[in-house]
Amino acid sequence: MRQLLSRSKGGGRTQSTLPFWLILPTIIVLLAIQVYPALYTVWLSLQEREPEGWTFIGLENFKRLFATSLFNESVGHTIVFLVGYAGLTLVLGFVIALLLSRNVRLSGLYITLLFIPWIIADLLVGLIFRLMVVPDYGLLSGILQNPAIIPPDGLSVLTAVPPKSWFGDFPFPPAAAMTFLILASTWRALPFVTLLLLAAMQTVPTEIIESSRIDGANGRQVIRHIMVPLMLPTMVVALFSLTLSGMNGVGMVFSLTGGGPGTSTYVLSYMLYSIGWDRLQFGRAAALALMIAIVNWLLISGTLRLTRVEERSV
Repeated sequence: MRQLLSRSKGGGRTQSTLPFWLILPTIIVLLAIQVYPALYTVWLSLQEREPEGWTFIGLENFKRLFATSLFNESVGHTIVFLVGYAGLTLVLGFVIALLLSRNVRLSGLYITLLFIPWIIADLLVGLIFRLMVVPDYGLLSGILQNPAIIPPDGLSVLTAVPPKSWFGDFPFPPAAAMTFLILASTWRALPFVTLLLLAAMQTVPTEIIESSRIDGANGRQVIRHIMVPLMLPTMVVALFSLTLSGMNGVGMVFSLTGGGPGTSTYVLSYMLYSIGWDRLQFGRAAALALMIAIVNWLLISGTLRLTRVEERSV
């Protein structure tokens, strides 16, 4: 009897610890590829590379970043890029999804063609758009650089001097290169956002739309008071995706403008790349990476709070 009880107890222990052993490989992988790099980045942000090795300098890397004019300028460029990129992509995605939801002819073919930009890498998209506006022999350079079309001297996207700012040091209106970068990024992300919104649009009950039209609501009122509120959670997901990709993506900037002309497209992600791999200042790059992570969290939290307020007001 005692032997049976001891065996049952041992089996109970095995069964209680079995879930832990099953998820242990996943825990090890997460520790290796996420937790350890994050902790190492925090440690690296507090260090500086010296000839004799790493030296602890505390928050000095953060202070140096805040003290540089390039960092402040990059923050402004990032804000302009995110607002233009996310706003334009959401608006165009909603309009295209609205058109595709009306069962137009060959809509399946249009959706298939719409997916093409999404499968192309950021670097290739940047190179394709760069070839369009390369001075003198770009596909669009002959049109843009024609003074008769764009007076007085035409427009060279990759070399044009940024216009004078309307708000002191804040870079608005954006340079031609920044506008072109926003358009290229929008073209790249538009398929994903469009299909996401189209899927959400098709889940809106047709009975509600038909009853609202019977009550006298026009198309604009149906979109504003019925479709948008019901699609709001999906729009939040799309906004999260656009914000994170725009905040952290560097491939498009690297291949399209290289941060130029001058520093007119120097966003925070490209500054991180430049500090880390061009200047090899890994401590300062780690500090900037932590700051970008905090900004990502703040943007997500702010968007969630704003969405909750809008849902309560609807």
